Amino acid sequence: MNYRHAYHAGNFADCFKHALLLVLLRGMQRKDRPFLVIDSHAGRGRYDLESVPAERTGEWRQGIARLQEAIPSGLSDYLGLIAQLGRYPGSPVIAHALLRPNDRLIACELHAEDAQALRVLFARSKNVAVHERDGYAALSAFLPPPERRALILIDPPYEQPDEFAIVAKNLEAAWDKFRSGVFAVWYPTKHLAPVRNFFETLKLGPIRDVITAEFLLRPPTNPGRLNGCGLAIVNPPYGFEAEAAPILQALRDVLGEAGCRAGIERVIDE
Repeated sequence: MNYRHAYHAGNFADCFKHALLLVLLRGMQRKDRPFLVIDSHAGRGRYDLESVPAERTGEWRQGIARLQEAIPSGLSDYLGLIAQLGRYPGSPVIAHALLRPNDRLIACELHAEDAQALRVLFARSKNVAVHERDGYAALSAFLPPPERRALILIDPPYEQPDEFAIVAKNLEAAWDKFRSGVFAVWYPTKHLAPVRNFFETLKLGPIRDVITAEFLLRPPTNPGRLNGCGLAIVNPPYGFEAEAAPILQALRDVLGEAGCRAGIERVIDE
């Protein structure tokens, strides 16, 4: 509950996550049948990058600001949507922008002030429900959905020292309730051991068909810094890997430091 995303909005990790989220949403739209989006840790939805929190860290200047200046072709869809939406959008706003009339969004946020901001933001959106509740508990509460199709974004702040273990446990429980869902789990990379342990835990469980897209801004040798991040995806939509590749390359070309790397790896076979 100490984490406030306003300090980090628009940084390299946000750009990575949101650009790939957009690919996932486009993939879900390829079928006419409606689908549900669950955002387990939704934040407040929109962020003023000129606010005191954003300016205090200035992280967005090394993220979205550099991408908007360079305009790499691999990120044209993402940057075009950001320009269209205005005032830096978080994941629930990006998801809402792509909802069709029969699609739905459930946005969960435990922080009372941010949850209220979401309610105000989506007050006139009939296909959006905002819940001030624990995002992990919501996964089991709202699955399986009546639409029988869902994209579930799990994006906790990783405040707890055992957060990776908590994520793995709740992901398995949610998957067990809805095995055909598309689950996208964002994770930070400060050093490699926690990430490796996370995937080893998943491999020992029942979940199948898992890939990971990763972007390391720099070699993860300093565990006191956010050196990179990844998105683990269960049941990735057809064509996701091919569409994600130019995004990762663009992030590497524009934002990467010495020793950076980006790529997609299959973690668990179908």
